[in-house]
Amino acid sequence: MRLAPHPSDFSVLIPARMASSRLPNKPLADIAGLPMVVRVAKRAMLSNAGQVVVAADDERIVAACADHGVQALLTRQDHVSGSDRLAEACQLLGLSDEAVVVNVQGDEPLIDPALIDQVAQLLIERPEASMSTAAHAISQLVDFCNPNIVKVVTDARQMALYFSRAPIPWWRDGQTAGNPGGEAFIQLPSPPPLRHVGIYAYRAGFLAQFPLLPPAPIEQLESLEQLRALWHGHRIAVHTTDQAPGPGVDTPEDLQRVRALLGA
Repeated sequence: MRLAPHPSDFSVLIPARMASSRLPNKPLADIAGLPMVVRVAKRAMLSNAGQVVVAADDERIVAACADHGVQALLTRQDHVSGSDRLAEACQLLGLSDEAVVVNVQGDEPLIDPALIDQVAQLLIERPEASMSTAAHAISQLVDFCNPNIVKVVTDARQMALYFSRAPIPWWRDGQTAGNPGGEAFIQLPSPPPLRHVGIYAYRAGFLAQFPLLPPAPIEQLESLEQLRALWHGHRIAVHTTDQAPGPGVDTPEDLQRVRALLGA
């Protein structure tokens, strides 16, 4: 039986950026009476984290968090990624290099607090890993073939071997007859492939170094930042969860869907 981490063992940081091409002012979008970023933080507070902090790029986000009792830091506006923003937040918080930080995306208002604990605990237990993340079994063939759904393949110790938008592992004998290109599979391979869940835990020292690593060719091809870590020899431990996470919010349609779920 895996023990839950002690509250002092990890922090949750939530990157929040006001600019969004598909959903302007997304962090402040109202969801059942709370700004979205506040609702994410409140969910994260149900985990065993010692602290939950929003790393924002705009004073309006900081003010909204303060209004609802959520700690927030103002970070620079020129960060190119959420991990860059979290690296600055670690410095502002004075975290040690060995401190474990969980990156919870600011558009995941239905995040499971238990999943936050599990990803943090996995990194605490695996000192050889620089990062940890999560995945769940894919149950639909259409999801396996969807390039917008990221897949991950792990080794025998649940360390990530590769992340891809392609259907991996490639099932050589799983295509329909006469279709060697594999555009149409008969069914899902067994054991089922894994869908990557976009939650990460890092050690603060690695998070400070990560933005300094040169981008990797595979990262640029797949448009998957985590491949930079693998390219440079870092290990990523993967927790496999039984349940798919709740929907995130990327578009106005997503927002309406989550509003309906929480309003009910």
